[in-house]
Amino acid sequence: MGCCLNPPMRDSIRPGSVGIPFPDTYVKVIGLDAGEILSPGEEGEICIIGPQCMQGYWNKPEETAQVLIDGWVHSGDIGYEDKDGYLYITDRKKDMIIYKGYNVYPRQLEEVLYEHPAVASCAVLGKKDEKGGEIPVAFIQRKPNTDPSPDEILEFVNQRVAHYKHIREVRFIDAIPVSAAGKVLKRELKNLLQE
Repeated sequence: MGCCLNPPMRDSIRPGSVGIPFPDTYVKVIGLDAGEILSPGEEGEICIIGPQCMQGYWNKPEETAQVLIDGWVHSGDIGYEDKDGYLYITDRKKDMIIYKGYNVYPRQLEEVLYEHPAVASCAVLGKKDEKGGEIPVAFIQRKPNTDPSPDEILEFVNQRVAHYKHIREVRFIDAIPVSAAGKVLKRELKNLLQE
């Protein structure tokens, strides 16, 4: 079920926000390590409590215990609230890459990749690395009649992001796999990484 909605008044809409919580619904953003409630603008995991929230997974007590803590649904979404309580979703917790102890959000890197004129579609995943824990790897579907080199893509992105967010590897593929709903099938790309 939904938990947030942008107000119907045009001047109350915040671009990029999913809105404010429904009546009788509460949202908090907690730290990924200690679980403390974060201040406005700080990114963490979005947790929700309200009458529309689930009571647990059917016959799956272990999974329920991981997601439902003290009545709060831990959504697995990464995001933040602004000072007025508007919620922004920035990534998925399970997609987050941890490079040398730093949190790297694939979606931020994908947004930079989409600015490159030769990138038709892309996805960034973490690849196991002995030194860094995980390194960001970009899968890219090129636009027709373009032929950027991996070094060109790396330079384009890495000049625009902090050092710890640098993409370390580029892989060109014919098509980024997507579901019928248009969602990138990262599991298929993970299989390519493992191969």
